[in-house]
Amino acid sequence: MQIRFDVPADPAYPGRVAAALSGAQARRYRLIGAVLVAVGVIGFVVSRGFGWGAQTLSVWMTLGLGGLLAMLYWPWLRWRARRRSSGYAVEGGYDITDDNIMMRSGSESGGIAWDGVTQVRATPEFWIVYVGRMPATVIPRRLMSAEDAETLRAYMAGRGLLRT
Repeated sequence: MQIRFDVPADPAYPGRVAAALSGAQARRYRLIGAVLVAVGVIGFVVSRGFGWGAQTLSVWMTLGLGGLLAMLYWPWLRWRARRRSSGYAVEGGYDITDDNIMMRSGSESGGIAWDGVTQVRATPEFWIVYVGRMPATVIPRRLMSAEDAETLRAYMAGRGLLRT
């Protein structure tokens, strides 16, 4: 397999990459935040029913507020990443082979060996490549030809890496 394609210097592209990488981790915090908010509300309602409202109000309010902040933390980080990364638009490209994924952006280049990849998750625009439990990079599907995208999808599925 030999897939090569270029990434144009689009000011919006780095922000979309930052959003995709941060969104991969946001799900966990939204769930934790929702559980904390639910526990806080339930605890507040139950404590009011038993007349313990004044003694435990601060505990339930803290749990609820902490849950709300946990749910809002990652959208805030995503917004900051998009805003800051808009100045990083440079031309780049990908060279994907059976052995590794090579990326270049401006004068910088780097790569990831397929042997180190633990999973690949699909989003509408990218394949998010994980090394261990952390998202390491993205592969932009929309910038590839349809044939190359299908070849790469089949390769990743054959290795058992592709998750939806």
